[in-house]
Amino acid sequence: MSFLNEMLPETAEAFGKMRDSIFKDAFLDLKTKELIAVASSVLMRCQFCVDTHSQRAITAGAAKEEIAEAISVAMFIAAGSQIGWTNIYEENIYDKIFEKDSKEEEDCNCCSGD
Repeated sequence: MSFLNEMLPETAEAFGKMRDSIFKDAFLDLKTKELIAVASSVLMRCQFCVDTHSQRAITAGAAKEEIAEAISVAMFIAAGSQIGWTNIYEENIYDKIFEKDSKEEEDCNCCSGD
């Protein structure tokens, strides 16, 4: 975050204060919060964050198996989210995709070549 410290020191300070206010024992203990951070980092596809929060989780007492399980939860949510979006049109998206209506193909803005 050195660029943020240099370019926007007030923002860097605010980010640090937010981190400090969250990553401490409260209703959830630090280990649990770090495991949540590991899972969230996987979902956000931030390798630096996964590495950082995994090490912090270990420091907070997490076993490697707990980190692996947190990652598996993230994998499950990612997979489930891909299934869930298929019903956003109040009908199954696969039914919509495989309809034989050529008008829908003509109305597609993303692949019409314009």
